[in-house]
Formats: sequence, C-alpha cells, structure tokens
Amino acid sequence: MRRTFAVSTALVAATTVAALGTAVPVGPAVAKPVVAKPGPQQPPRVPTATGYGGAVSSVDPDATAIGLEVLRRGGNAVDAAVATAAALGVTEPYSAGVGGGGYLVHYNAVTGEVETIDGRETAPSGIRPDAFVDPATGKPYPFTPELVTSGVSVGVPGTPATWQTALDRWGSLSLAAALRPAARLAQRGFVVDGTFALQTRENAERFRTFTSSTDLFLADGVPEAGSRFRNPDLARTYRQLGAKGIGWLYDGRLGAEVARTVQQPPLSGATDLPVPPGSMTVQDLATYEALVREPTSIGYRGHDVYGMAPSSSGGTTVGESLNILERFRPSGAVPTLHHYLEATALAFADRAKYVGDPAFEDVPVGALLDDTFAQERACALDPETAATKPVPAGDVASYDGVCAEPTGRAERDADTENLSTTHLTTADRWGNVVAYTLTIEQTGGSGIVVPGRGFLLNNELTDFSTVYDPDDPNRIEPGKRPRSSMAPTIVLRDGRPVLALGSPGGSTIITTVLQVLLNRLDLGLSLPDAVAAPRASQRNTAAVTAEQAFIDTYGAALAAYGHTFTVAGPPGSSAAEIGAVAAVELGPDGRLTAVAEPTRRGGGAAGVVVPTLSP
Repeated sequence: MRRTFAVSTALVAATTVAALGTAVPVGPAVAKPVVAKPGPQQPPRVPTATGYGGAVSSVDPDATAIGLEVLRRGGNAVDAAVATAAALGVTEPYSAGVGGGGYLVHYNAVTGEVETIDGRETAPSGIRPDAFVDPATGKPYPFTPELVTSGVSVGVPGTPATWQTALDRWGSLSLAAALRPAARLAQRGFVVDGTFALQTRENAERFRTFTSSTDLFLADGVPEAGSRFRNPDLARTYRQLGAKGIGWLYDGRLGAEVARTVQQPPLSGATDLPVPPGSMTVQDLATYEALVREPTSIGYRGHDVYGMAPSSSGGTTVGESLNILERFRPSGAVPTLHHYLEATALAFADRAKYVGDPAFEDVPVGALLDDTFAQERACALDPETAATKPVPAGDVASYDGVCAEPTGRAERDADTENLSTTHLTTADRWGNVVAYTLTIEQTGGSGIVVPGRGFLLNNELTDFSTVYDPDDPNRIEPGKRPRSSMAPTIVLRDGRPVLALGSPGGSTIITTVLQVLLNRLDLGLSLPDAVAAPRASQRNTAAVTAEQAFIDTYGAALAAYGHTFTVAGPPGSSAAEIGAVAAVELGPDGRLTAVAEPTRRGGGAAGVVVPTLSP
C-alpha cells in the first residue's frame, strides 16, 4: 500500500536542523522584544553527519532536508531519492529536473541484489547525421554557446520515467506524495546561494535568448545571493505530474508542449544565437522507456564494486581502471596517484573505442571488465614513468594477459560532456541504498524553459560525438542514447553495502569517483577526507586536468614521473572545481556516515535521521 503523507517545508527545515546537530527550542512561547526580521535563511550546510535510521547526502541543504523528512516519516531509500531529486529540480534547476535524465543504482536489502535504471535521454526519430551542421555554412555549429543553446540538442527526457520506475519497483510512496515536498519548496522559494547566482550570471546570455527563460531566471536581473527564488510554475508542474502521472509527459499535454518548444523555441530576439530547432515529436515521447539493466560488477581488494552499464561508460571505465590498479600494491600517495592517472588514461582509450548505446552497438562489457584484459592493459603502465598521451586502446578481440607491444593507433576522444549534473545518495533504516546521478547536461541545459512549466530542457544530444563517423560507437542516430560518464556506484563487502557515492562533472565524474574510492580503500583516508582531498583527472590527454590545490600538493612529485598539468578552470569560476561528491558509508553496526562536499559548489549537505554526537 502506498502512503500519501504530506510534508511541511517548515517542519522539514526545523527537523533537519535538529537532525544535523543544532538545538531546536521546544516548550511554551516566551515573550521577546520586537526586533527586525532577519533575511531568508537556508537550512545549514553540514558536510558530514553520523548516526542511524537513514541518511541523505546531496549538494543542497533544502533537498537533503526533504529526503531526511521522507525517511523520518517511514519512507525508504527510493522514496527519499525521488523526493530529493525533485527538490534538486527546484534548487539546482541548471543541473537537473523534469527535462533531463540520469542513472539510478539500487541495493535491495531483502534480496541482496543490485539493480539499475537507465533513464538516459534518447535522440528523436527525426535526427539526422548532419544535425549539428549549419546548413548555411556546411560546417558544424560552434559547440558553445551556439550548439548547446538549441532545440536540436534536446533529447527525450527520462527523469520522470526513472522516478516512476523506481517507485513502482522498490518504493512505498506514490509519485504524487514523493513530489509534494518539492512542489511546496518551489512555491515557497529557496534562498539563492553564491553558486546559483554565479551559474545564472554565466548563462545569462543564453537565457536572454528565450522569452520563457528570461521571465523565469532574469525577470529582475541576475538573482542576488541571499534573495529568495520562487518557481510557482514548477510547483504547479509537480502537482499536475503527481496527479496525472507521467503519461501527462509521455502521452499527454505536457509532452505536446515539450515537443512544440523543441521544434519552435520561444525566441526573444535579444541575442544573435542561431538556435537551430529540433525535431522531437509527441511520438518520440510516447515511445520512451526507462530501462532496468544489470549493473556492472568487479572485485577490488575484497570489495564488490557495482556501477552503471552502458549506455553509461561510468561502470565499465571505473571498473576497468580498478582492475588495472589491482595489479599494483598501494605504496603511498604519490605512487598511487601516478598509477591512478595512468590507469584512467588506458581505460578512457578503451571507452572511446568501444562504448556506446548497447541497443545500437555490440559493447564488449565482459571483455572490458575481464581481469585477464586488465592484466594485459596493466602491461602498458610503467610504475616509474608516465606514458605519452594519448595511449592506444586495447584489443578486446584478442587478449591473453601477456605483455606485448600495442598495435592500435593512439587517438584522443573529443570530449563534449559538460561539467554540470548533480548526484544524491540515500540509505534507509532497513539497509536499502540508492546512488542516483541526474542531469540536464550543460549548466543550464539547452537554456530553454518550457513556457509556463518552470523547468529547463536538456542539451544531452551534444554528448554524442559532434562530428559524425560511421565507425564511432557514439555517433548520433535516431532513438539512440548518447554515451554518458555518470557513475553512481555502490560498494559491497561480504554481500553488504559499505559505501555508495557519485558525482557530477561530465567526463571527470569517472575520475572523481575513482579518486574517492582510492583515497578511501587504498590510502586509508576517512570518507570525509577522501571527499575533500584535491582532485586531478587524466582522460587520455597530454596534460592532466587538476584543481590548483592538487597541483600545489602533488604537482612537483608527479612531474618527476613525467606528468604535466593544466588548471581545471579560472579561479572563482564553476569550472575551477572537479566534481561534487555525495556519499554514504555504512558501518557494520548500522551506523551511517553521510558525506557531502565541504567547499566545492559552495558546500553540500549531509544528514542522518538519528544523529550521534560525534563521529
């Protein structure tokens, strides 16, 4: 039987403050002097919380608060995940929402099974190989801001189907009940933080291109940090989606509005961006399906690591990298980081050559995750010297674990994935766990708000290779899911979950998840320290992309191996940080440690249902 409780947002804020360790006054009211009312306040951003009864970690305190309240009222990890995701659609609208897609990994405490949902967006049936080519010039549109700000970049959304599929299979709430807290949050509004203000400013030109986006995000200019941002259109959309069901999108009026917006973007005339229209139809929406898939699985130093199978490349690339790294004994931070950078270059070479949508490509998942294949790939990892990048892909058709000179051609994969997306992790009192990464691709997606509906459409089709190559497994085709790097991950030991995590960050998602796993499992850092540590990302490129703090700490030592570095982004920009992890660790006594970023994206928010006083 499904529960249909209502969650008060005022209660959410109060109970979350209590859950995160701040005293909440109780008892009779006491007369106080009249004072000026303070400005709007967020729930606290607490990066680490320990305790029992359930846990939530996300990038946003309002979203985490809603997820915790669902758990507190008897919902399970899936209920909390959907409610938290919907709340992130309110407070992180530039990273996720109804107009996007994602991947969900679920551990079932009753069966001991890990299952996944592929809610990746799909290309419309009318897409053409030259969809990204400007007919006026015969050349590809410039990638940003021109191509990403378009109808042609929009894929068929998968997020609502993911929510309904997860609730049907493992949840206890109705969709209406799961969306109700987020609808109230959207109606009441949230406090703008520095990240939201910065991202609005960075995307202002794109938003000004469309009347609907200008009306929602720029009606009074760029929102200032500390102000309250309300989205009554999204509140109404959530309420109607809950009442009418996801058929309203996939077979009904909302779907017709989405298709019309893609085909005829609501141009304002305020910019000169070309905005090529898309071809999505209501039939494309009607045929969409969120797919339940078997997870990827590998063993790593006594653990079983489960991830997302293709169409995501997250599970295969994380898994292959770990299989290569298992051939080397951890021996301190610098050597381990050298091995990590070299292993990911090898795995990214194989990702580029072999991974695409399995409905269109024969993806050799078994070979990519084979220990014998990893042994042969590890032959290319010199413990003392960094290889010249790019490195060639391995041969999945012929391998025996014996070292030999590679025969393939070294090619760098063109990386078109942007750094947005968001991630949440939940666990409940019964031992169920969810790791869920969701996205609209670019920060701000396509830049197009569906008029009157309060949500942005994705630009996910730009994750296809932008230059069409018939031999490329990630070439654009009708009905196809573009390759993703999203890597929601659950780690088991002796059949029980011990860690769940994920991150945003485009193709750096893979390396972010890997680096946290290595920090925790190989280098012995606590989970909070493993998440906070500075990051670097080697994706088979000549230079390693790294945060400045990583270069300051390890650059000189790793340069002795031959590694070179480029800074992730300009200081103060959203590109200067790599990833934004949300994780939960599960102890043997049932104690949970929820961990979010202490500073990246302004700091995340972790909480538990019943907190302990100290870690």
